[in-house]
Amino acid sequence: MRALLLLALWTFGVAMAEGTFVNPVIEPVAADPAVIRHDDGDWYLFATQDRWDDGVEHYLPIFRSADLVDWAFVGDAFAFPPRWKAQGFLWAPDVHRFDGRSVLTFAYSTWGDPNPCVGIATAEHPAGPWEDLGRPLFCSDDVGVRNSIDPFVWVEGRERTLIWGSFHGIYAIALAEDGERIVGEKARLADERFEAPYVIRRDGRYYLFLSSGSCCDGANSTYITWVGRSESLLGPYLDDLGRDLRYGGGTVVLFRNDDWVGPGHNAVVTDDAGVDWIVYHAIDPQRPHLRSGATRRPVLIDPIDWVGGWPVVHDDAGPSKAAQGRPTVR
Repeated sequence: MRALLLLALWTFGVAMAEGTFVNPVIEPVAADPAVIRHDDGDWYLFATQDRWDDGVEHYLPIFRSADLVDWAFVGDAFAFPPRWKAQGFLWAPDVHRFDGRSVLTFAYSTWGDPNPCVGIATAEHPAGPWEDLGRPLFCSDDVGVRNSIDPFVWVEGRERTLIWGSFHGIYAIALAEDGERIVGEKARLADERFEAPYVIRRDGRYYLFLSSGSCCDGANSTYITWVGRSESLLGPYLDDLGRDLRYGGGTVVLFRNDDWVGPGHNAVVTDDAGVDWIVYHAIDPQRPHLRSGATRRPVLIDPIDWVGGWPVVHDDAGPSKAAQGRPTVR
């Protein structure tokens, strides 16, 4: 019973006065969050593999929420890592729906891995059970891009495009209709500063969110969230000054402040009032580590204001620790 109570305290957001909440919404760690809303109306969030302070290794943990604030731990996508790679960790998941099924894309790598891979798994429901493809979608050597991790899949009609990369350029390549192969030639979207791509479309433009800096150095983490926009999915992506993200451009969305450092690896979701929310991990500099010594990266959410066609969070004040209005859910 005590363990269940502790788990609840770790995984539920903090509700304040009626209609408000305070970040973080998931603790102690749920790094690199990916979020999808299912047909049942609930949101499902997937996170990087981590050993929580419960002493258990969680292989792509899954959380469920009806309101984007109060999250419950559902289980792990895998009981153990897929066997098609000799060793590695499961990082940076992405999830989308296609032909009535949930599709999970993830990185499979170790620190300094000479040939990281991207894998996929499918399920009828986001809560699982998940079935791994049994082989990589591709590995770094297959595409000639070092450190090929942090996959994101853009779905438009029957076409799917995989966007990925980590400090060796951000690239895009088409997927076959069955989603189990890459096809065609890759296109470069951004330079070597970035990782963790995420794309949304708004008012006819594509917005490419990216992260730069160190994700996992405790209170010294330097992660920053950036954005560029384009008329085309394949770019060029320009910042608010017209600079190309392939050549040094980028507009900052989230930066460190006194309350939080290292905000990044984001997703974006829209509530029932049409408000966009940025979902990301950040680090409390007063509590930067798990018991294991790994960086403690809880999940935060904040509303996006669109100012002149650009995403702004709290007037550029960065991640919030103050009480704020909850997302609208009907």
